Amino acid sequence: MKVQIPRRVAAAVLNSLAAGVVPRTGQEYIAIGRTKEIAALLSDLETVEDGGSAFRMITGRYGSGKSFLLQLLRSHALERGFAVADCDLSPERRLAGAKGQGLATYRELMRNLSCRAAPDGGALPVILSRWIASVQLDCARREGLSPSDPKLAQLTELAITDAISGFSGLVHGFDFAAAVGAFYRGLRDGDEELKNNALRWLRGEFPNKTEAKRALPVSSVITDETWYDFLKLMSSLMAVTGQKGLLIIIDEAVNLYKIVQTVAREANYEKLLNIFNDATQGRLSHMAFFFGGTPQLVEDTRRGLYSYEALRSRLRANRFAGDGVQDFAGPVLTLAPLTPEELLALLKRIVALHALRYDWTPPVSDEQLAAFVSDIASRMGADVLLTPREVVRDFTGLLNLLQQNPEESFESIAGTLEIRPADRTENGETGEFAEFTL
Repeated sequence: MKVQIPRRVAAAVLNSLAAGVVPRTGQEYIAIGRTKEIAALLSDLETVEDGGSAFRMITGRYGSGKSFLLQLLRSHALERGFAVADCDLSPERRLAGAKGQGLATYRELMRNLSCRAAPDGGALPVILSRWIASVQLDCARREGLSPSDPKLAQLTELAITDAISGFSGLVHGFDFAAAVGAFYRGLRDGDEELKNNALRWLRGEFPNKTEAKRALPVSSVITDETWYDFLKLMSSLMAVTGQKGLLIIIDEAVNLYKIVQTVAREANYEKLLNIFNDATQGRLSHMAFFFGGTPQLVEDTRRGLYSYEALRSRLRANRFAGDGVQDFAGPVLTLAPLTPEELLALLKRIVALHALRYDWTPPVSDEQLAAFVSDIASRMGADVLLTPREVVRDFTGLLNLLQQNPEESFESIAGTLEIRPADRTENGETGEFAEFTL
């Protein structure tokens, strides 16, 4: 590999691959294939940057690379100056719920809100503080004032008030603007309690209106019913503060499919429909939603999104697509298995990363890798069932054994390796015939 990679990044990537999880950083060093899918997602970023919106549902079997693609998108968006909030859905985090599940999703998104200056989450105070500092600097330059001039604070507050005044015309916008103003006053006066209360309110952490009113000049709090409205306000705030847009990345959407109660499941599908309609009809600005889920989540006509007629008519595939031809402009991106050539290129990159991480030369030739991939690809059902996760996890483990046992050879260890599809049912549980449907 010709690109220089920090050893700590190589270690983080290898540790993640060995554990069968998606690395949080360094995905670009092992990104192989998915050229058209990546081009489609980058096109969405351009739309958001221009003030538009986007919606994508990325589907694929367990381990096919959905989460990897979403994390790659996240890293690229941060580098381009977007704000990104991501989370995984779970039984405790949904799009709608009567027991705080929707609010829990909002709180997790805000906890993971990231920007270029704060790529690991918790970016809201960083974004607000930097924006306020830039507004103050602009006012000082325009009026020729010194930082200690009392007039500067007054001009800065007027500029900030003017910038957030547009929020008042939106649903819950008045309270949202009041919280942002409170953050500024807390920052200006050194009032840490006021500043932290404003952040708590913006992150949806106040339990009730009474407690919020005691701390801030607001009359509402973020709830299960209103969290999506506040997410749209947060998008407007990101645009005002100089971010190119706000991307919402929600993985493990299959948890919506797992909801047993029909009423609760359809309430979540209704919320998803609202998001889809807003994103595709131009009601959102500088905002995009990206979901990751399984084919069953989308296509199951009994419990999946196709069971909800309004979503089925919107998400169904292009009727002219098929036989290897996919419409990459549609709302659903279905990930096809990696080709043997792409898998070979991926394993070569992992070998290079392993060599860098442990400062050694792995005893693996290109011919051995080619034979290894050929053997995997020739197994029955590998073209459909075998996913990159299983191959990469086991191959990384193989390299670890070679590095720790120099007396062994690639053939002696690879000959004992049995790589097989993960046994996962459509509900995410183990099962012998998990990937087969009748």
